[in-house]
This record gives sequence, structure tokens and C-alpha cells, in this order.
Amino acid sequence: MAERSFTTVLEGGSYFEGPRWHDGQWWASDFYRHTISRVTPGGAETVVLEVENQPSGLGWLPDGSLLVVSMKDHRLLRFSDGEVSTHADLTDVCGGHLNDLVVDASGRAFVGDFGFDLMGGGAPASASVKRVDPDGSVTVVASDLRFPNGSVITPDGGTLIVGETWGNRFTAFDIAADGALTNRRVWGAFGPEPVGNSIEELLGQIVVAPDGCTQDAEGHIWVADGFGSRVLRVAPGGAIVDEIAAPDGMGVFACALGGDDGRDLLMCCAPDFYEHTRAPVREAVLVSTQVAVPHAGLP
Repeated sequence: MAERSFTTVLEGGSYFEGPRWHDGQWWASDFYRHTISRVTPGGAETVVLEVENQPSGLGWLPDGSLLVVSMKDHRLLRFSDGEVSTHADLTDVCGGHLNDLVVDASGRAFVGDFGFDLMGGGAPASASVKRVDPDGSVTVVASDLRFPNGSVITPDGGTLIVGETWGNRFTAFDIAADGALTNRRVWGAFGPEPVGNSIEELLGQIVVAPDGCTQDAEGHIWVADGFGSRVLRVAPGGAIVDEIAAPDGMGVFACALGGDDGRDLLMCCAPDFYEHTRAPVREAVLVSTQVAVPHAGLP
């Protein structure tokens, strides 16, 4: 790995996730401070919203409203003109915490969940991807995913690519005109699909644990390896063509391309992801580094 220079954008977080570049600023959730913040490129933070039940994925509707995942009560919140409302309640279709999302150009949100009680030591189980339409209606559009996590939509709006944290892979779907997902296929595999009935069994089989991710203009995906303390640039098919270690030996759990030219890669770094270790302290940071190929697609 080549030596890289990093810029510290923001310190003092508990656990940053869901980074986005929007309207000239960075946005990020902080799980255990229960905040959504926007951050100027120079590092000035404004807390936009507090989400009691733990915020995660972020996206915007065509009218400019912000959609926010509220993890522990399985709700998708809508923030508009200073008011918060429930856009959709996904409790009936969740097996674990609601998690990351991507919103398409027409305002349809594709949302994943954990599938099981990760923090409580539950037995691993598969999960689904839910589509939440602009009117708040909920449809399960894909099932049997191994912890669907960070997701991107290609620039033409035609393909959804979902990272499966416990599956060693990215899975792609065609997005039909009505929002249905079809033509399921492996977009990139890092190793065999892990097998086992416990987290301990699965951990030893994980080659790359895809977490938050972002797509570039060459159709590659930058992805945080949630167990590997690094971000990877992945080509279609799964070849790793670049690797950046998180600074100071920290973990990195999400990334986003942004900045004025789309070439700033923002990384959400923290020592680990556990609520009991992260919530009491403020050790998480947002750092950025420059890459060659700019952002493309959504988010």
C-alpha cells in the first residue's frame, strides 16, 4: 500500500456511518451520539437532527426532504422544513436493526437490515432488502441476503449493487421501471459464502466484510472492509485494485466520494463498532484522502 496523506475532517464522534456528499457539504450519522450532522470541507459541524433510536443510512427525496434510518425502532424518518415525521415503519419486515439505504432519483429508498441481533449475540440469519416508495409504502424486493449493507445505484439508474457483510460479496440487481429487483447476480465475490451457525464460525471465513461504499466513474466501488481496517477499490467481478489502510490502526466502516471534484474519499473511522465500547467515548473521526477517479451514481 502506498503512503497516503490524510486530512482530518472531524473529530469527537462516537461512531460515524452513512457518509454522503450533498449540496457542497459532508453529511454523516453518528450512531451513539444519536445525531445527523453536516460538516463543511473545513470541518465545521452542524447537528441537523437528533435520532433517539440510532441513525444510520441517509438519502434525499426529489423535493429535498432528508430520509434517515432510525435503526432500533425500524423506522424511516422524513425531515423536511424542520419537522420530523415517520415516512415508513418497517418493523414487520425486519429481523434486526434497520441499517443502510440508497435513494434513487425518483425517491424510492432501498433499505437493508441486520437480519439478527448482532449486538446481542444472536444466531446469524439472512435478511431482506425493502423498497420504500415516495408515498411510504413498503415492499420486500429481495430476500436471503447475508447482512445487506452499503449499496449503490449506477449512474443510469438501472442497477442496484448491495454489499453483503457476512457474505464475502456484492450482489447486483436490475431495477425495473416499477422498482422491482430482477436478474440477481454476484457483482463481485471475495471468497466462498461463509457457512455456520454462529458469528465465531463465520468470522474466520470472511475475506472482505463489505460495509459502507461509494461508486466511481469507472464503475468501480470503494468499500469499507468492516473487519479489515481498510477501504478497498473493487472492480466488477471482485478484483481488489487499490487498498487504503485506515490511519492509526483504526477500523473503517463506511466511505463516500465527494468534494468539489468528486475525488475526496471520506472515511468513517473508529477503533471498533460495538455500542458498549463506542457509546461512552468520543474517539471516532472522519478523515479524507484524494483518489484519482471521481464519484458517480448514487448515493
